[in-house]
Amino acid sequence: MIDKILLLALALFSISIALSLYRVIRGPSMPDRAIALDTIGINLLSLIAIVSIVLETKAYLEAILILGILAFIGTIAFTKYIERGVIVERKSTD
Repeated sequence: MIDKILLLALALFSISIALSLYRVIRGPSMPDRAIALDTIGINLLSLIAIVSIVLETKAYLEAILILGILAFIGTIAFTKYIERGVIVERKSTD
């Protein structure tokens, strides 16, 4: 029974990632795209966690941590770009 629920969860997370990818490509505005990218990151973390449970291994837990950090940093950089137009600000030496 648990195996069927986990496989259903894998399918639903995959569909959610596909729908979010559509929103990234066709999003009407940049904030919509930023939210969709963050949603993809969160759903991908969940997908990897469920795969780790199904395969009964701890090998993917490090990948979950790294992907979570990268998704967070990417979201921060993207929103900073939307807000100011640059990611890294350089001080002028005038």
